[in-house]
Amino acid sequence: MPIPVRRTHLTTWRTLATAAVAAALTATFLTPAAAGTPAPRKSEPIYSYDDAVRESVWVDTGLDGDRDGKPDRVAVDIVRPSEPALRGRRIPVIMDASPYYSCCGRGNEGQRKTYDANGNVVQMPLFYDNYFVPRGYAFVAVDLAGTNRSDGCVDVGGRSDIQSAKAVVDWLNGRGKAYTTRTGATKAKAAGWTNGRTGMIGKSYDGTIANGVAATGVEGLETIVPIGAISSWYDYYFAKGAPLYNSGPEWLSDYVESPDARAKCGHVQRELVDGAPRTGDWTPLWTERDYVKDVRKIDASVFVVHGQQDLNVRPKHFGQWWDALAKHGVERKIWLSEVGHVDPFDFRRAAWVDTLHRWFDHELLGYDNGIDDEPMADIERHPDQWETSRVWPPRATKATTLRPAEGDEPGVGTLGLRKRSGTETFTDDPALNETDWAAHIDRSTPEKAGFVTAPLTKDLRLSGSSRVTVTATPTTSTAHLSAVLVDLGPDTIRDYSATGEGITTLTERTCWGPSTAGDSSCFRETKARTADVDYTIFSRGWADLGNHSSATGAPLTPGTPYTITLDLHASDHVVPAGHRLALIIAGTDEDLIDPPSSTPTLTIDLRRTSAQVPLVGGSAAFEKATSGATARPETSVLDGVRDPGRAARVPGGGA
Repeated sequence: MPIPVRRTHLTTWRTLATAAVAAALTATFLTPAAAGTPAPRKSEPIYSYDDAVRESVWVDTGLDGDRDGKPDRVAVDIVRPSEPALRGRRIPVIMDASPYYSCCGRGNEGQRKTYDANGNVVQMPLFYDNYFVPRGYAFVAVDLAGTNRSDGCVDVGGRSDIQSAKAVVDWLNGRGKAYTTRTGATKAKAAGWTNGRTGMIGKSYDGTIANGVAATGVEGLETIVPIGAISSWYDYYFAKGAPLYNSGPEWLSDYVESPDARAKCGHVQRELVDGAPRTGDWTPLWTERDYVKDVRKIDASVFVVHGQQDLNVRPKHFGQWWDALAKHGVERKIWLSEVGHVDPFDFRRAAWVDTLHRWFDHELLGYDNGIDDEPMADIERHPDQWETSRVWPPRATKATTLRPAEGDEPGVGTLGLRKRSGTETFTDDPALNETDWAAHIDRSTPEKAGFVTAPLTKDLRLSGSSRVTVTATPTTSTAHLSAVLVDLGPDTIRDYSATGEGITTLTERTCWGPSTAGDSSCFRETKARTADVDYTIFSRGWADLGNHSSATGAPLTPGTPYTITLDLHASDHVVPAGHRLALIIAGTDEDLIDPPSSTPTLTIDLRRTSAQVPLVGGSAAFEKATSGATARPETSVLDGVRDPGRAARVPGGGA
C-alpha cells in the first residue's frame, strides 16, 4: 500500500504560490509577479553578493550551562542579500549549526569562519552563502554552545546542543531574544528581513543537530537536510552493548569546546563520564540524546543523505531514522552513495547543487517545481552510476528469513530458506576483522562461521535494514558478536577504506556562486577512488552477548545458550547473477568494535539462528535467484578493500 506522506505545509504553499503570487507572496518570491502569471519554478541569482549584509548576533538560549550566573548566548553569523529588506520583502533562511567552525573546519578543505576587525564574518565555510544568498536566501551559521564565540558548554547532542540551534529558529520566528554583542543589552531583531521559514543542513555533527532540532517540533523549521548524521547518540558509541570506541562523549566535548568553555565546563564533562559508562548500558543520558523516539513531533520535511560504507556515523543511523520517519508519515527524500563519511558536494557535485537548490526552492519558497513528484531515492549502484526508486525501500520489499546450515567443512556452511539443525563453533580472535573473514569465506578457519548461497541465477536486491538472530553458547563470561552480509563476486567499488573514503581530491577548482576577496566560492574537484575486489561487505552489525535480555549488560554463564538479535546497517545492494550472498558470524571485528575482556569460544545453534533480510520480491525472489544454482568449489583467498582501520571518533570534524 502507498506510504503515507505528510504534505500539509507543502499543499498550503503550493496553493498560495499558484493562486496569489502577487498579493500573498510578494514578501517571499524573488521577483514580483503580475496577477495571473505563473508562479516561479526556480530562484535566480538576482541579488548582489558583494553588497550582502554580513552581521553577527548573539541569541539567548535561556540556559546557563557554564554556571556563570548569566543566560548563555550563542553566536549567530548571518549573510543575507541587502535588497529584499530595502524593498520590504522577507526571505527564508538556510542554517548550519556546528561545533566545528573554529576548532576543526568544515568541508573537504577544512574551512573555518574568519572575521574582520569589527567582528563581522568574512568567510563562511562551504558554498551555501555564495550560492544561495544571491538567490534570495539568508545563510545563518550558528556556533553551538561552548564553541567558537558562544557561551555555554558542549554536551554532545543533549539539551544544550539542541537548544543552541532551536533558540535561533525561535528568534528567526519572533519568539526569542538576541543581542548585537555577546555581553551587551542592545537587542537585535530578525523580523525586518526574514519570514522565519528555516531549513537546516549539515554533515555529521551538524546534521545530527538538525535531526535533534526537528525532533522538538519547533515551529518555523520547514525542512532539514542531514548528511551522514546521527539519529541516536548511543548508537554512535555502542552497538547493543559492544563499544565502538575506546572513549565516550566527554572526549568529543573536550575536543570541540572553546578554551573559555573548557575552563568552565568541568561539571558537564563529569556528567558525560558518569552518564555514559563504558559498560554500554543504556542510561538516561542516552534517552535524552535519542531523537528517533521523538520523530512523531517532526513537522519538517527530511532529505537524508548517507554513505552506505560510512564507518564513522554508521548506516544504522539513517536506517532507524528513515523507518521512523516513514511510520509517522513525514515527507522525505534520500540519497544513498557508495562512499564513506563524505559530503555529496564531493561525490556528485553538480547534481547535488541542483537538487538541493530545487529542494530549498520548494520547501522554503513554495515553488511548485515538481521535486516532490520525483523518485524518492537516488542510489549509487556503481561508482558514479546512479539509479532511482519511486519509493524507498521499494514496495515489493519483504522481510525474508534466511537460514544457515552446516556444510561439508566446519565453518563453511550454506544459506537458504529451510530451517536446519546443527552447530558451528568459532573462537574470537581480536586481531582479525570482517575483511579477513570474507577473504577466507570458502576455507575452514577457527575464528568465524560462514554461510553462502550457490552462485545466483538472477539478481537479488536487498533494500533496507537487516537483523541477525543468533543463539550462542559461550565458554567465558563475556563475548562479543559480529554479523556481516557479503556479496561474493568481482566488482569495481569506491574504495571506502582508503584516504578520502571513496574520493580523490584534485587540484582543479569549480565555482558555485560569486566570490569576495575573503570568501571564495571555488572548491577543489574530486573523482571516485575505486578498488577492484572479489567481494563487497555491504552490511554489518555487532552486539555484546551480555545484552541478550535487556539494555543493561550482565555476565554470561559459561555453557549456557543465549539468544540475541544484532541490528545490521541499512543498505541498498544488488547481488548480481553469478555472485553469491554470504552471512558471516564471528566475534570481535577488529578496529570496528572493541574486544571483550575474555577470549571466548562460541557454539552457534543453527536451528535457532537466522537472518531477516529485506529482499525486493521476498522469499519468491530468493527462490528464483537460487533455483538451478549449483555450488562451485572456491579455494582461493579473495581480495577486497584494505582493513577498515580505526574509524574516526569525531563525527565530521574537518570534513
